[in-house]
Amino acid sequence: MFAAERRQLILEMVRANGAVSLRELARVVQTSEVTVRRDVRALEAEGLLDRRHGGAVLPGGFTRESGFPQKSHLATAEKTAIADLAAGFVEEGEAIVVGAGTTTQELARRLARVPGLTVVTNSLLVAQALAHANRVEVVMTGGTLRGSNYALVGSGAEQSLQGLRVSKAFLSGSGLTAERGLSTSNMLSASVDRALVQAAAEVVVLADHSKLGTDTMFQTVPTDVITRLVTDEPPAHDDRCATELQALADQGVQIAVAGASGGATGASGPSGASGGESVPARQQRRDVPLPGPRRQVPGAAAGLRSAAALSDQNAGAERARVADLRRR
Repeated sequence: MFAAERRQLILEMVRANGAVSLRELARVVQTSEVTVRRDVRALEAEGLLDRRHGGAVLPGGFTRESGFPQKSHLATAEKTAIADLAAGFVEEGEAIVVGAGTTTQELARRLARVPGLTVVTNSLLVAQALAHANRVEVVMTGGTLRGSNYALVGSGAEQSLQGLRVSKAFLSGSGLTAERGLSTSNMLSASVDRALVQAAAEVVVLADHSKLGTDTMFQTVPTDVITRLVTDEPPAHDDRCATELQALADQGVQIAVAGASGGATGASGPSGASGGESVPARQQRRDVPLPGPRRQVPGAAAGLRSAAALSDQNAGAERARVADLRRR
């Protein structure tokens, strides 16, 4: 494929989806990510699109939201790996909320075999994925159906969440930055996501690497509220993704990174919640270390105690010697 044809196809994909990862662009145009990155730079120089961490977006600073048909075909391997890893953070008998999105839909498929689980959701796709799970109770919010992502939104959805308390909330969005946290392009969706967050003790964000560093119009979850980010392994040469991940970790977000390679193993997280889905054989979990208090060197405290005891012993011996001289 000639460069002009390749760049036209890249431009059409970005216009159709609002934001596309370099990995996905390379797969569609059947070339390397290095070549795609060069094409994206050329298109950016012409003002036709903007580069973002690991991808390309429509020009203008904020990405617009893609519809479900477009999203469902983007970063499918990454979403699978993220969902496999995220399912391991769900325990038997828990009550959780799961927001709308194609990544959370993948997660729901893997939660179908978690005994005693209760899932509260505003997503028809999540509910559908769990519809035949006999051991999972599904509670849907009220609200008005938003057809572009099959989610219930509006005051009805928000009011139905009042007074609710669950252990964890699993959410995705359109962008994630260390500065603003998770964001989305739709005001109604953002408002319901904020209500879901208020109901949970912990907030787990599911976002593939192409969303890192991407900022969209409406903030849903501030960075200081996010407990954990589950993401995929960014390209080795993408220093900006690594910088964004470190910035999130510096603000207290626990980072779990999943590999996106294929190959079924039949294993899953600690609760066995594979839901009949295969788990990538090379799936990895890497928790980025967070800054914390300096740890004491093993044995140091015991050494200090021994030294103090020896000092007390010597002092006692000296006092006894002085008392003996006085008696003489």
